[in-house]
Amino acid sequence: MTTLYGINNCDTIKKTRSLLWELAVDYEFHDYKKLGCDEALIKKFLKHFGFKSLVNSRGTTWRKLPDAVKQNLSEASAITIMSENNSIIKRPIIEHQGKWLLGFNKEEIQLLVQK
Repeated sequence: MTTLYGINNCDTIKKTRSLLWELAVDYEFHDYKKLGCDEALIKKFLKHFGFKSLVNSRGTTWRKLPDAVKQNLSEASAITIMSENNSIIKRPIIEHQGKWLLGFNKEEIQLLVQK
C-alpha cells in the first residue's frame, strides 16, 4: 500500500498525485487539513526523517514564526509547531511498502513506487 501525506490544494501535492496517476499507483491520500496531523503521526515521520528536514523553512508559515522560535527549534518544539501548523510540514511525504520519501523528486518517486 502507498500513502501520500500532504495538503490537497498544495501545488507539489497536485504534481505528486499526477505522477502517481501516470505511474498507475493506487494510493491513499492523508490530507492534513481534513484528517489532521497529530503528534503520533509526526513522531511516525520522525522515525524516518529528522525534524529539520520535516519543517518547511521556505514557506509562509515558517516566515510568520517569531525569530526566537526559529532560532531555538528543537525536536520537541518542532513537534508542537507541526501539530499546530500542519502547513509547515514539508510535502509530499510518501510511504510505500515500508519505505519513506520526503519531498518531490520525480526520479526518486518512480524508483520508490516501482519496486
